[in-house]
Amino acid sequence: MNCCSECGKEEEGAVKLKACKSCMQAKYCNAKCQRNHWPKHKKLCRQRVAQLREEALFKDPPAKEECPICFVLMPKRLICCVSLPPATILSVPIYDFVEANEELKDVGMEGYYSCCGKSICVGCEHSFNNSGNASKCPFCNSDRGKTDEGGVEDMMKRVEANDPASMYMLAGNYHNGGGGLQQDRTKAIELYTKAAELGYCKAHNFLGNIYHEGGGFEEGQVPL
Repeated sequence: MNCCSECGKEEEGAVKLKACKSCMQAKYCNAKCQRNHWPKHKKLCRQRVAQLREEALFKDPPAKEECPICFVLMPKRLICCVSLPPATILSVPIYDFVEANEELKDVGMEGYYSCCGKSICVGCEHSFNNSGNASKCPFCNSDRGKTDEGGVEDMMKRVEANDPASMYMLAGNYHNGGGGLQQDRTKAIELYTKAAELGYCKAHNFLGNIYHEGGGFEEGQVPL
């Protein structure tokens, strides 16, 4: 529908129609037409809003992230990786292993590359580095010799293309004041939220922790 729901005026030239912000279906040429049409529109509008909410609530969750090279699901931290030696799993309960190996709890199992916006598992990183290509990206083979500022510039370009992984990493830079950026927690939360809305699970996790802690993390803590 490309005409005002109240007066029927079509969109052309200087007339720019604006959609109802609730249902995003009805369109109006001005606020007066929207107010006049509301008594006729409100029932259908509320039905559509309820429908949209239900679709968002029960839609399929996003697919888990896989390493783009080996296609194995990406473990988040070494301590929660199920790839512990079978003998360890059988002989030592996992919670005992965690308590005895506290230093492993925050060891990351993936590396992010701002050149292509990909996260690579450390197994593929390790193999690639051992092949004598440590200065290259394992995915796109570009040079990794950029400054922190250059990496942030790449992230910003990918954020404009709605890449949630880059949003998440750029938010970390704003959160901690890294990559040559001035610390801006408000901007960081905006980026985490947008990445979460795009289905990026790590952004959901980080936002949940922020709300749980009542506002944020300790200074300098980097999201993993």
